[in-house]
Amino acid sequence: MKPYTNPLKAYKETNIRTASQGKLIVMLYEEAIRQLDLAIQELEKKSRQLDTVHNAIVKAQDIVTELMVSLDFEKGGEIAKNLLGLYLFFNRQLLEANVRKDASMLRDVRKLLQELKDAWAQIAHVQVEEPKPGINIAG
Repeated sequence: MKPYTNPLKAYKETNIRTASQGKLIVMLYEEAIRQLDLAIQELEKKSRQLDTVHNAIVKAQDIVTELMVSLDFEKGGEIAKNLLGLYLFFNRQLLEANVRKDASMLRDVRKLLQELKDAWAQIAHVQVEEPKPGINIAG
């Protein structure tokens, strides 16, 4: 196996591979928010690099879609159905914001994503992993 030449990339990959499901969801929200911040920032600049705006919004849409397909309707029940409705709304809003290049629409979606991220962060922080079966060396 080839050693990593980029320590930051190695750290990020290890962080993702070892993260709990709740932490992965929080990481997805964080990246979607980061992409929307980038798009909003570029729209508010005078230069308005529209290719950068477009790419950031598309990345945020991809992340929302990933959150959508990761929903577990059997375990999640009504909450999963409500999240699906929100994610569909987010993607419609992001599509429209991308067409119009409308920063206010992006800010609205960003605010809701932030609220969801904060809620998931609390859940992931409180979540206690079940003990793994194995040898108990403590006695």
